[in-house]
Amino acid sequence: MRILHAAVLCAALTPVPVSACASCGCTFTSDWLSQGLMTQPGEAIALRYDYVPQTQLQTGTDTIDPKSIALPTDREIERRTDNHYLTLAYDRQFESDWGINVALPIVWRPHRTIAEDTAEETRSNGNGIGDMRLVARWQGLSRPGSVTGLQFGLTLPTGSFHRRFNTGPQAGELIDRGLQPGTGAVQALAGAYHYRRLNNQIAFIVQGQIHLALNSREGFRPGTVSEASLSLQWLSLGKGRVIPELQINTRITGRDSGPASDRQNSGGEQIYLAPGFSAKITPILALYANVQVPLYQRVSGYQLVPQLITSTGVQLRF
Repeated sequence: MRILHAAVLCAALTPVPVSACASCGCTFTSDWLSQGLMTQPGEAIALRYDYVPQTQLQTGTDTIDPKSIALPTDREIERRTDNHYLTLAYDRQFESDWGINVALPIVWRPHRTIAEDTAEETRSNGNGIGDMRLVARWQGLSRPGSVTGLQFGLTLPTGSFHRRFNTGPQAGELIDRGLQPGTGAVQALAGAYHYRRLNNQIAFIVQGQIHLALNSREGFRPGTVSEASLSLQWLSLGKGRVIPELQINTRITGRDSGPASDRQNSGGEQIYLAPGFSAKITPILALYANVQVPLYQRVSGYQLVPQLITSTGVQLRF
């Protein structure tokens, strides 16, 4: 059971970025056991950094060369968005089968775009605290050698959604709602996960989640997000202290709605391949890192997509 606990603990360093970027093509997808899961009673604090550079303009599955678009035009042409997320999470597993996780992100988001009917860039920095996530879990379905759990919770509108463009023709105007640090909406979360060791060498983890907005606010309602992840872990390297892992992550995002949304340029599907590793440095300290590479990306309208996503995290258990 000690090996099982170490493997799951090392795999669980990755609270999902709790932030809004749906309508402008943010395609970050969750990792398995993303709530800082622990299988034994105790507490943990996790700090994670994610970098999602959206650099490639795309429509459907087709890449667009911005230089081929004559300016000005009647639609917005986004140039680049650099999404930086620093997420602090607290996790507690109780003596019973219940556990809780609280995660709060800080968002840095430099953004460059050319608005419709203009030929010059407009720039913004959608920085600030993002939306807080509160998640409970129940692991009463677990069996020896495996962990099975259910998740449910809320994302609260703690992040600002009134940031404005800094420079360019749109200076002083509100940034698109999909680029704000927060959504302004309360969102429900439900999910399930399962961890099992296939033998002494290999384990797998499967997880699914759905995020559903419960309300709209000031003319904006974020689209529903469905996510699923499958991972394989190799447990034997370094007597289980270093665990290589390979994920396939999928995400389906519904279109945003409301008069303040950019509905026609929101929503899509993504599939990512993500190699990475986790490392148990001491009995209470673990590290995590992975790189996500797109296998398939389809977007609605015109959106920026990333070509590479990097994530690193550290967890301290006490």
